[in-house]
Amino acid sequence: MVLAGKLTAELGIKTPADKFFKLYAKESHELQNHCERIHHAKLHEGEDWHDTDTVKHWTYVIDGEVHTCHESIEEVDEEKNKIIWKIFEGDIDKHYKDFKLILEVSDKADGTAVVKWTIEYEKINEDINPPIAQMDFLCQNTRDADAKLGKEKVAL
Repeated sequence: MVLAGKLTAELGIKTPADKFFKLYAKESHELQNHCERIHHAKLHEGEDWHDTDTVKHWTYVIDGEVHTCHESIEEVDEEKNKIIWKIFEGDIDKHYKDFKLILEVSDKADGTAVVKWTIEYEKINEDINPPIAQMDFLCQNTRDADAKLGKEKVAL
């Protein structure tokens, strides 16, 4: 019986890696304005959106259903364009004992970039499905944010 697992997805984007990473690392309060499936985000604890001591509350849609969770930053590595978040409470705790999101963004030689999402999880029991819908949600948010950031580039 395997309860722990890892899912990974890589997506090509047109936005430069540093600009895309900045949205998640320094401007995550703006994600709800970039991503159609994120309905609301607010500070739950703390004063700085991007401090590791801060807890955020998210409301979002997966497969047509509204979900909620809390999120805290575990690690930010600006040199590697990498962030690790711990996701907990709300709907996550109904299915998973442990749930982490890892974002890594890197530039490619052709001027585009690659976004790599990893979900590390531990299910509460063997009847729980892997978080494939959550990965689909992250991939769609990546496409939405890339499209919105691309339009901002044109507007300059």
